[in-house]
Amino acid sequence: GWINNVHAGSFSCQGNHIKASSKLVAFNTGQAGGGMVGLTSVNPSHSQWTVTQISCHSDLVTDMDFSPFDESLLATCSWDETVKLWRLCDPEQEQPSSPELTLQPGQGRLELVHFHPTSSGLLVVATAKSPLIWDTSRQEAPLAALEQHSDQLQSLSWKQDGSLLASSSKDKMLRVFDPRAQLTPVQ
Repeated sequence: GWINNVHAGSFSCQGNHIKASSKLVAFNTGQAGGGMVGLTSVNPSHSQWTVTQISCHSDLVTDMDFSPFDESLLATCSWDETVKLWRLCDPEQEQPSSPELTLQPGQGRLELVHFHPTSSGLLVVATAKSPLIWDTSRQEAPLAALEQHSDQLQSLSWKQDGSLLASSSKDKMLRVFDPRAQLTPVQ
């Protein structure tokens, strides 16, 4: 099927512009300066998709990720230097007006956010050059700030069992970290 009248816009950031859980699809929209996320159900009701928009950030939403442990929990990050966790409901219902949690790394624009695949409540967040590991139950500071790249981060990926984290950058380096053992790359 098709979802009509979606204003996706064009974005110059490194993150994902669309993510899905088993119930919901979230995507960037080009309205209101880019701080909006569109939301729809994976399965339309009555053969029509309902698209809801959520005002998430004051600047461009650069990445988003659904929790592997809670299909209604969406993490978003932005050039407004915040990470927000949203508890979403069916698109036909009213969405929350404020996030469940806001993290403020204080290190400039944020580009990427990914939930840990095996440990509930852990996130990796990318500033321009550095991956940060966050425990969402400890909001004041990251658990770890991994060694910086010399240029902008472009991608992050957890190993499926969550033991390693890979980062790539415009510095043409691929780094593999074991965040539980050390802050510098193991490879």
